[in-house]
Amino acid sequence: MFDSVFISNNRKIKGFKREIEPQEVLLDKLAQKKEKEVGVSGKKLEVLLSNRILKVFLIFFFCLLSLFFIKTFQLQIVEGKKYAQLAEKNKFKIYQTQAERGIIYDKFGNQLVWNNVSYDLAVDSRQLPKDEKAKQENINTVAGILKITSEEIESKIKNSKDYQTVVFENLDHQNLVILEAKIEDLAGFQIVRNWVRDYKLGPAFSHLIGYNGKIQGEELQVNPDQYSVFDWVGRSGLEKSYEEALRKNSGKVRVERDVYGNVLSEELISLPESGKSLVLWTDAALQKKIYQEVKKAMEERNGKSAVAIAMDPKTGGILALVSLPDFDNNLFQNSTNAQALKAILESPEKPLYNRAIAGLFPTGSTIKPLIASAALQEKIISPDKTIYDSGQITIVNQYNPGITYAYKDLKAHGTVDMRKALAVSCNVYFYTIGGGYKDQAGLGPTLIKKYLNLFGWGEKTQIDLPGEKEGFVPSPEWKKEAKKEGWKDGDTYHMSIGQGDLSISPLEVVTAFAAIANNGKLLKPQVVQKIISGTFSNQEKVEEISPEIIRENFIDPANLQVVREGMRQAVTSPEGSSYFLSTLSVKAASKTGTAEIGKPGYYDKWITVFAPYDDPQIVLTIMVEGVKGYQTTVLPAARNILSWYFSGKPENVIATTSEDVSSSTNMEE
Repeated sequence: MFDSVFISNNRKIKGFKREIEPQEVLLDKLAQKKEKEVGVSGKKLEVLLSNRILKVFLIFFFCLLSLFFIKTFQLQIVEGKKYAQLAEKNKFKIYQTQAERGIIYDKFGNQLVWNNVSYDLAVDSRQLPKDEKAKQENINTVAGILKITSEEIESKIKNSKDYQTVVFENLDHQNLVILEAKIEDLAGFQIVRNWVRDYKLGPAFSHLIGYNGKIQGEELQVNPDQYSVFDWVGRSGLEKSYEEALRKNSGKVRVERDVYGNVLSEELISLPESGKSLVLWTDAALQKKIYQEVKKAMEERNGKSAVAIAMDPKTGGILALVSLPDFDNNLFQNSTNAQALKAILESPEKPLYNRAIAGLFPTGSTIKPLIASAALQEKIISPDKTIYDSGQITIVNQYNPGITYAYKDLKAHGTVDMRKALAVSCNVYFYTIGGGYKDQAGLGPTLIKKYLNLFGWGEKTQIDLPGEKEGFVPSPEWKKEAKKEGWKDGDTYHMSIGQGDLSISPLEVVTAFAAIANNGKLLKPQVVQKIISGTFSNQEKVEEISPEIIRENFIDPANLQVVREGMRQAVTSPEGSSYFLSTLSVKAASKTGTAEIGKPGYYDKWITVFAPYDDPQIVLTIMVEGVKGYQTTVLPAARNILSWYFSGKPENVIATTSEDVSSSTNMEE
C-alpha cells in the first residue's frame, strides 16, 4: 500500500513506495515544476491526462496501425505478384542475340542482297545512374564522342516507348573504337551488334527488292516478342511483302545481376534463327540488261519516266521489273546520308513510286489485240472480212445534221482484214468493230468493258509486291455519275483505240498479253518462286509457290490464234508497226502503242512483244512516258533486250557494282 493525498485541480501526491504508472512517462518537467510550486518534498506531482485525450490518442494509434496493415496487405497480397515480377525483372534481364535476315536469290542462285555487320549504340534507362549529375555526365560524354547534342539523346530517351533506346545507328569505325574503350564507365549505355542490308546491285533492283527501315515504337508494341528496338523491317518491295518469312528470330540470353549491377549468371534461353530466304522467278542478268536499255531510251528521248516488265507466260513468273526514276535503297540504312535521302523523299519525280504496278496510263493501240479478241468471241466480225480505211470515219451529229465528227487515222491503209489491221495498227478498223460504223456492228462500251475486265484490266492482279493499283475502264454508268454527262459514240471510238478516260497499269498490260501468248490463261504474276531455309546451294525447301490461274477459256483458242497471227505480221510485214524486230534471231509477235496524254505533241510510247512465237518464253512490256513527237523510242530497246536474251546471255554471272498513236490520229513506232 501507499499514501495518497488528493489536492484540488485534479492533482495528487504519491509516496515513493509505489511504482511509476505508465502515464507518468508523459509527465516530465511539468511535474517537477508543479512539485516545487506546492512545496512537496520527496513526493512526485503528476498532472493526470483526461479520458478524452487518451481516447483520441488510442484512436489515432489504431488508425495508423490499420493503415500500415492495409498497405502491407495491398503490397503483399493484392499486388504481390506484380511487384515480385518487377523485382524479378530488376534481378533478371533478357537480352537478344541478333540473327541474320533471310537472303534473296534470283532463279539461278545469284545473291541479290547481303547482310553486313553493324554496331548501334543503345541506352537502357533502367541502368542509367540514379544520381542526376552522374547520369548527365554520361550523356554529355556520349554526345561529345558522337558529335551530337545532349538534348538529342535526352529526347530519344524521353520519347522512347521502351526501356531500351537506340541512340545512334551504324557507328563508324572511329566512334566504335572510342566507345568500346569507354563503355564500361558509361553506365546504361551499350554497344549492340546488328545486321543491316547491303544492296550491292544498286538502283536497278530498287523497286523490286525494296528497302528496310528501323522499326517504329508502334510496331514494336504490336509485336514485342518478335522484334526489338534494334530491328529493321521491310518498308517496300519484297522486303515488305515477305517480311514474315525474311525476318530473323533473335536468340535470348537471361542475365542475373545483384543489387550493384554485377553479373551473377548468364543463361541461354533460345538460339538465334536466321530468316528464311527467297528464290525468285527473276533473272538478275535480264533485270540489269532491261534497266540499262530502258533507261537509255528514256534519257535519249527526254522521257518523264519509264517502265519495263518481263513475264514468263507459262508460269506467271516475273523475270524482270524496272521502274524509272529509280533510287538507291542503301540510303535508307545509312544515317550519314541524310541529305541524299531527303532529296529522294522530296523529289517531284517521285522515284519511290513503283510505276510498274501502281502507275496508270492510257494504253493507246496496245488495246487493239484485246478488242480484236472480244469482237471475234462475240462473232461481230469474221477475221477475213475487210474494211476500207480511207484515213478517217465521219459521224453526223444525230441532233444537228450540219455537224460532222471526223475520227482520223495517221494515214489511209486501204483495205484491211483483222490480221493486217493489227499489223499496221489501223485505227479505222478498230473504230468500226469497237463502236460500229455504217453496216458493221460494234461491240459497244458494255462489251468492251466486259472483255477488258476478263483480260484483267481494271482489277488488281494480286502480285506479291506491295502498293499495286488497279487500272480504270470507264463505262456509261460511271460517266453519268462522275461527270454528269451521257455516253457518246465518240467515247466508244476513243476507248476502242485505248484513249479517253481509260488508264491501265503496265502490270495489267503484260499480264493480259501473257494470256494471248499462252493460248488463253490469265495467270497471277508472281515474283517469288519458293521460300527456303539454308543457302541456295544447300537449301531446304520450305514452300514452293505454284503458278496460279486467275481465269481461262474466256476466249476461244482459235480466236486467240488469229490475234497472234496479226501480231506476228506486225513484225514480219514491211508495213508492220514492229518490223524493226524482224532481225531478231527468234520469231516474235508484237503490238506497239502511242497514247496521247493531254499535252500537245507528247505521247506515252508502248510496246509489248512475246517470243519465240511458236513457244513463248517471255512477254516483254516497255513504256516510256512523256516522249515528244513521233520518234521511235521503245522498239530499239525491245530489240536490244531480246537479241541479248536469246543469244546465249550469261545466266549465273552478274556484276555486283552498285509504237503507234491511237487517238484521233494514228502514229506508228
